Amino acid sequence: MRVLVTGGAGFIGSNFIRIALKSHADWEIVNFDLLTYAGNLKSLEDISRDPRYGFIKGDIAERADLEKAFESGIDLVVNFAAETHVDKSLYEASLFLRTNAVGVGVLLETALEHSVERLIHISTDEVYGSITDGQYASEQSPLRPSSPYSASKAAADLLCGAFFKTHGLPVIITRSSNNYGPYQFPEKIIPYFITEAMAGRQMPLYGLGVNIRNWLHVEDNCRAILTLIDRGVPGDIYNIGGANYLDNLSLTRKLLLILGLSESRIKYVEDRPGHDLRYAIDCSRIESLGWKPQIDFDEGLRRTVRWYIENEAWWCEILSGEHRKFQERHYKN
Repeated sequence: MRVLVTGGAGFIGSNFIRIALKSHADWEIVNFDLLTYAGNLKSLEDISRDPRYGFIKGDIAERADLEKAFESGIDLVVNFAAETHVDKSLYEASLFLRTNAVGVGVLLETALEHSVERLIHISTDEVYGSITDGQYASEQSPLRPSSPYSASKAAADLLCGAFFKTHGLPVIITRSSNNYGPYQFPEKIIPYFITEAMAGRQMPLYGLGVNIRNWLHVEDNCRAILTLIDRGVPGDIYNIGGANYLDNLSLTRKLLLILGLSESRIKYVEDRPGHDLRYAIDCSRIESLGWKPQIDFDEGLRRTVRWYIENEAWWCEILSGEHRKFQERHYKN
């Protein structure tokens, strides 16, 4: 099977490629990525010489770029390509609309033209907006996005549904909760707080830290996606979440405990606009297919902290811009 993974140099995409190649000996994977600031080919150095893996630099919103990826024949598409940083979307909304909405539209058109057998679109639980305490969003819940980021992802979800209904394009949508694990760009709360603490700085916590999130290890999410490739129903949406809910202050305290630091490292800062209070999703649909998260959150968090400690060179390069120079040397087109 020939698989196109868009956004494969990013956090979840790079983890997915590694796990997919290990678990599917008959797959050939084409990694299609624009290599923006959050894309890092060094996240895939360990498999870069695998003959089943190839890379094409390209923009999901440019049809000509996508045609290069499809020209050798593609059976399955897994779309991770996205701008994902909520804070950035508050001030650069047009960038998020171009990649997350227009880009998905171009991808759907191209996939339809090339008659792909299945397309997995990676979305987010943030499209449901803040969920009232005690309630859980199902796949049928209304979309109430609060940020330009989540609004652009909701638009992409609606496009995917429209292409399934009008053209029969075999699209499956996943909406996962907050992912964490290795190779995540240090702008999201867990790697950001770890790297700030390692640099001797304080952890800037929004508001009073009462915002509640569900945490899912990236490897569990990748296994869920593989489950849907095998057993998911085209046209359906699947929530994917972990087995825990935690407010951001409690999360920060867990990180400080693992790092052996005191709460004096916490710096409370002004909350961001439109900050959703609580995310919560019902995952019974995918669980009925036999998937459940396997990684305990406390153990996964310890492993993640250890990974960032042991791979300081990886994130120091990212923060210094050295990975951009590496990519420019190797991929000039």
